[in-house]
Parts: sequence; C-alpha cells; structure tokens
Amino acid sequence: MQLERATEDFVASLESQRGFSANTARAYRVDLRQFVAFAMTCGVAECSDVSLEVLRDWLWNLSEQEKSKASISRKAASARAFTKWMRATGLIESDAGARLKAPKTDATLPRVVGTSALDEIFDGLHAGCVDGDPQALRDCAIIELLYASGMRVSELVGLDIDDLDYERRTALVTGKGNKQRVVPFGQPAAEALADYVRRGRGKLLSGATPAGALFLGARGGRMNARSVYQLVATLLADIPGAGPSGPHTLRHTAATHLLDGGADLRIVQEMLGHASLGTTQIYTHVSMDRLTSSYKQAHPRA
Repeated sequence: MQLERATEDFVASLESQRGFSANTARAYRVDLRQFVAFAMTCGVAECSDVSLEVLRDWLWNLSEQEKSKASISRKAASARAFTKWMRATGLIESDAGARLKAPKTDATLPRVVGTSALDEIFDGLHAGCVDGDPQALRDCAIIELLYASGMRVSELVGLDIDDLDYERRTALVTGKGNKQRVVPFGQPAAEALADYVRRGRGKLLSGATPAGALFLGARGGRMNARSVYQLVATLLADIPGAGPSGPHTLRHTAATHLLDGGADLRIVQEMLGHASLGTTQIYTHVSMDRLTSSYKQAHPRA
C-alpha cells in the first residue's frame, strides 16, 4: 500500500477505534503528511519501503530546519505510532520505528499565576458584571471555572448546562479519548455560573444555539476554544511572568495551588484527567521551585 493512503487510514482509525479527538487526529495527520513528503524525496512511496534510516534522515532534516526539540520529539512519536499500526495491520513485516529515538526535550516548568494577581483579575471580572452585561457574566464564569476545576479549554467549551451539578458543585467533563470524569468547583465559581445562566446566557441565545450548550459566543453558537484563549491571553497580558498566557496557564496554576495547599498528588491527577502520574508530578517541581525561591528570599541563612 502507498504511504499516503496508509496515513489517512491510520488517522481515521485513531478517531473511529481509539476515540482520539479531532484536534489530536489532525496533529497526527500534519506530522505524517510531512514525513510522507520527505520520504517521497528519498524515493520511498510504499509502506514496505519505510526503514529506520529514512525515519532518522527525516528527523535530521527537521533539526537542520531548526525545529524545536519538542516539535521533533512529537513528530517522532507520531511516526512510531504509525509504523506500529502498520505492523499490527500487516502492511509491513517489521516495525521500523520501534528503535527511532528523538532528542530529549528541555525541561521547562509551566507558568503559574500568583494569588494576588488572580485576585486582581477576579475583582475586575466581577466589577464588569454589575450592569448585567451577558458577555461579562459569561467571561467571569469561564475564568472562575477554569481556575476552580483545572479543566482543559476543550472540556470547558464542550460543557452543556446539564453537566453542572450545583448541589454537589461538580461538572461532568469529557476529556481526551472521550473519557468522562467529574471535577469539583468552589462556591465563587458556582455563584458566577449561576449568575451567568440566570442573567446572561438567555441574552446570547439564538435560533442556531446548540441544544444545552453552556457557554455561548456573541452570535449565539457554542463558544470555541480560540475565543476562550483570546479572553485568557488578554487578562494575563499585563501579569508579570514568562511563558504562555492561554487557558492552560490557569490549569497549571490550579494544579500548583492545590499541591501548595496540601492536596494529594493522585487526587490532583484524577482531577486533571492525566493518564500518567508522571505528568502530574511536574507540578510538584513547580511547588518546590516556589518554595526554594521563597526560602532564599526570606531565610537569613539561606
């Protein structure tokens, strides 16, 4: 089978058989199309012609293009998953990607917003809600819920009204691989959500509104992740600190503050929906980094 056809079949299987999200499947497709284009320049067009050497040459070519280590590592993972699938489906006799190594990514700690800066953000958001502006009410509810729950932005925009349980103060979210989990949120988030639903959501409704969608855009449709990213980026633009300014920063912040407050690591893992405890453990490094920094500043014999 030709490589180009095989990549499309592989990506289709990610969605239909493994339950990958459309965004994840799209990322695999982009990576593998780049590999196929490179392989064809090497005279490799058939699945059976894929070798470890061709895969290594592709990664070397990416490094020559000054792609980041993280980007090369991700593309290598895509290639390994693809060759593993080809071997499992009988398209190739041996898995050429099984021994493919990628450069180790540089360890970077996620950005965390301080509590005082968050207080200023929330004060501003709540002040904007006084006059009942529907978008201000919505934005306040979004930021309160993102920080309170640590959910992903894709999970947030996918919420329906019926996914909220105000009595237990929990939300049912659908995460990666269509896996569902229940996450808690606090009283401030509950009040902001109730206020938005009571005073704001109805004003954003339109005839095209998806049934039950919780967060609505200016035109009445379900709000998308890009709009939430722009909202968070605007709020964090003037906050000191290096690193990304999107919704994931609030997720990082929520996890770190939970651990700072004494939460159990496995509870935080479950709340965030991490498949591996190792993914959650990065926040322990953030907490220790903050502790060490505070110690050096405050202790007379540091």
